[in-house]
Amino acid sequence: MTTSTARIQTQAPTRLMTRLCKHWAHKFPVSLNELQGEIELPMGVCRLYCTEELTVELESDSEQMPLLQQVVADHLLRMAGKEELAIAWQ
Repeated sequence: MTTSTARIQTQAPTRLMTRLCKHWAHKFPVSLNELQGEIELPMGVCRLYCTEELTVELESDSEQMPLLQQVVADHLLRMAGKEELAIAWQ
């Protein structure tokens, strides 16, 4: 398993995390509280942590990681609405 992390500056990290978790809750196992969330996707796990920023940690095998990064980033951008996000995976 490999991990990949992005620290995303956003005006509303909790709102963004909540929207993403609720969006996927009808399809995948999701856990969510005020400061963190976890989504169990078929290609890996997405963990979200809220502080002044939103930290997104992905865990997947090395073959699936690029697709997981793309899918999570695309959905975060969609959930952010008009707010522009810079997502750089490390």
